[in-house]
Amino acid sequence: MPYKTNKDLPKNVTNVLPRHAQDIYREAFNHAWKEYANPKKRQGDDTLEDTARKVAWAAVKHKYEKIDDKWVAKK
Repeated sequence: MPYKTNKDLPKNVTNVLPRHAQDIYREAFNHAWKEYANPKKRQGDDTLEDTARKVAWAAVKHKYEKIDDKWVAKK
């Protein structure tokens, strides 16, 4: 289920990520949702939602890192 706005994101995302990181998560999730709709494009037995979630977190981790309990932009 793609997300229209950051307000639609799961609480475990909105409660921990800064707004810009939420944008990255949402855009990556939505792109992956379309890209991996065909199960043959996914690895293993992952569901579409699992795959999109993994892609989204990987995208966030390119620009942000978790230090203690906070996600901060990489320098």
